[in-house]
Amino acid sequence: MFKNMKKRIKNEKGLTLIELLAVIVILAIIAAIAIPAIGNIIDNSRIKAVKADAANIINAANLYYTDGNTATFTQSTAGEYVGDPGSFSAYSVDNSLTMTTGTAESGGRTYTLTNATINGLEIESAEIGAEFGITRTGD
Repeated sequence: MFKNMKKRIKNEKGLTLIELLAVIVILAIIAAIAIPAIGNIIDNSRIKAVKADAANIINAANLYYTDGNTATFTQSTAGEYVGDPGSFSAYSVDNSLTMTTGTAESGGRTYTLTNATINGLEIESAEIGAEFGITRTGD
């Protein structure tokens, strides 16, 4: 009995080089598919965060104009209406509640919005280069 066990153990071998290469190739294919997909998810989440910050600023501008203010809503006139502008370092919202210009930074990239409205920001397809104008610079 022990003789048979010794023979069986002696004859068993590990993975062959071909099998190891096949596993490595399969893992490389999975990585080649997954890595760009993850990059797109991260980019889309940054854009959505910038759009959410823009919506908060436009809603604050709505309160600002409802209170009877007439000056253009900017970071210098926002005062108590915008506690935290999020990713935006500069913005300007006119009395028709259109963000005429806005500059935001997220993840080492700079996003510039032009003519953004609440309705335009809510459109899911409103990504880079869309109707209300959002452009990205930086990597």
